[in-house]
Order: sequence, then C-alpha cells, then structure tokens
Amino acid sequence: MSSLLKNIIRFIFFILVQVLILDEVPPLHQFIVPYLYFLFLLWLPFSINRFFLLIIAFMFGLSLDFFTGTPGLHAAPCVLIAYIRPFLLNLLIPQETTEQSYLEPSPKNMGWAPYGLYVGILSFLHHSLLVLIEWLQFGNFMFFIGKVLGTTAISLLLIFLTELLLSRKGRHRTNAA
Repeated sequence: MSSLLKNIIRFIFFILVQVLILDEVPPLHQFIVPYLYFLFLLWLPFSINRFFLLIIAFMFGLSLDFFTGTPGLHAAPCVLIAYIRPFLLNLLIPQETTEQSYLEPSPKNMGWAPYGLYVGILSFLHHSLLVLIEWLQFGNFMFFIGKVLGTTAISLLLIFLTELLLSRKGRHRTNAA
C-alpha cells in the first residue's frame, strides 16, 4: 500500500474514532477528556516537507473542528505540534538515522524511550494550547494545570495502547543512497 493511501486512511480513521467514539464518552472527571486524533500527525513520515506538514495539520484540525462545531479549537494545537515536530525529532534521534533508514516514527524505529519522550512532549504542548483556547482565561491556574495533566495522561495511555494494539512494522526506506 502506498504511503499516501495509508495516510489518507489514517486521516479518516482518526477523525472517525475521535468524533464517533471518544467525543461520545462522557468526561471521566472535570480534568480528563480523551483525545487521540493528533496521533495521526505524530505518525506522519519523517521525510514530509515542513510546509506540507503544517498544511496537513491545519486541514486535519479544521476537519475535526467541522465535525465538533468548534472552529479553530483543534486546528491551532495541530499546527503547533506540526511546527515543533521536526525540531523535536532532530533533538531526539540523529538526522541520518531518520531520513535514511526509517519511514515514520514508531517505538520500533526510534526505541521506546525516545518515542515516549516525543509523544509525551507533543501531547503536553497540544493539550496545553487546547485547554488554554477552550478555557480562554487564567482564573484558576491549578485547574488549568490539572486539566492539562489529566488530559495528557489519558491521551498518553490511549496512544501507548494504540501502539500495542496496532503494531506497525519498522519499515526501512529502500534505495537510501
């Protein structure tokens, strides 16, 4: 299956899972809201152009906003993590390893520790901006931090469960001359 077709299927899959399943789950607590949709952006190939990554992130967030009726709420955090993603990948793993050897980030390609750090940092940044935009005030800082940490924790749990259930192969890039 081509990379483009695979990512189109993932795009649709993550939107549907978020809208039809996770958004229908009642809040587990005032601090815990499950989000998994942004994993699509974290799974995009290493070699994707930064400009196209930002465009894809904006369109992905905007399409989720369309289904949830919240214009811009999800688009802004998606663009933020798409902007920071290449810089974080360059810090966590050597450049020649990513672009020459592997196609996309995964625990098998990066190792569990760098992948966990990669997912954890981007999840925290995503949820910080999402909760800030959703809340739009600085009234109670402890509530803000509690909601960001609670939402990040449940999202990380969902991400690691997804990684274990949907085992992705550590596919190598061919003809990397």
